Amino acid sequence: MVDADKAAWEQRSTARVIPPVQPRKLAKVPFVELADGRLQGVVSSGSDIERVYVSSIAAASHAYSCSTNNNRPCGGVNYGPCKHLDALVVEAVVQYGVERVARYLHVEIDDEVESGADLMRRLRGHRESAPAAVVFSRFLRHLAYLELPETTEPVAELHWFPATRAVR
Repeated sequence: MVDADKAAWEQRSTARVIPPVQPRKLAKVPFVELADGRLQGVVSSGSDIERVYVSSIAAASHAYSCSTNNNRPCGGVNYGPCKHLDALVVEAVVQYGVERVARYLHVEIDDEVESGADLMRRLRGHRESAPAAVVFSRFLRHLAYLELPETTEPVAELHWFPATRAVR
């Protein structure tokens, strides 16, 4: 039975995916998100194809962190924001747009801020440890969804809410 008061998307087990502002190449930054009060993501190593870094920038404080998925710190982050953080911000702007990323990070912008590099120059943070495991785990889960066969049927692990109300 369809409820006339609910929007069409509320009747399905699927959610609309917001497309990126621009198409992204996923080789350098395969995963980027605005979550948990941080811009965070997974950035490929420039020197070792088997190594990835989990990089993040906290909203408001702009505290930054960069380490491997097993919490070994990035060598470049000891001297300020590293190239992994630069790549993360650039790709976040491609994915979400400069206005949305700036708003999320609580950065005042003007007409001069047009790119991720411009936005990166406005950040004034310090190094602070952040949990890499949670971000890396979400990235791996994200990859697992790409392996699922295409279907219009509900996917059990993505169907979070019960169909009926729980009895108390």
